[in-house]
Amino acid sequence: MKTMRNIVALFFLVSLSVSCESTRTAIFDQYSYQKTTELKVEASKLMDKATSPYPKHQQEAETFLLDVEKLMEYEKNKPDNEITFAMWKVLTNEEKNLLSGFFKRWKEKESLSPVFLQESKKQVLEALDLLIQYEIKKDKVSKEGLLGLINSNN
Repeated sequence: MKTMRNIVALFFLVSLSVSCESTRTAIFDQYSYQKTTELKVEASKLMDKATSPYPKHQQEAETFLLDVEKLMEYEKNKPDNEITFAMWKVLTNEEKNLLSGFFKRWKEKESLSPVFLQESKKQVLEALDLLIQYEIKKDKVSKEGLLGLINSNN
């Protein structure tokens, strides 16, 4: 009987360990939260300038994209951070309609229409909001929202 109890306890501990391992999520990171929030504000301000010629704002855009790249590198190397890193890959994919895709189009077209700007800005800021909410909460709802956006962009 004692042996059976030990086997059941061991099975329970192994099962718990395996199930926890498969759902591990990085803990709240103040740096990630702060930098993502800063980048959201900077993106909003810089995107508002996209109705004017890109060359006029090229240095500012390049500096911003470098800051995004730095944060992405940080997120890539953080343990148990696959979901956040996947979202940054979507945001920085120039072929998608989010952050880097917006700046690529602005550079190619030199200036963008106010209607395009308004819709693009809405999408980018909503994506960044999902990322910020996930960083703050790390709950099922914010995770599902982020995964939904990631999957719809793959």
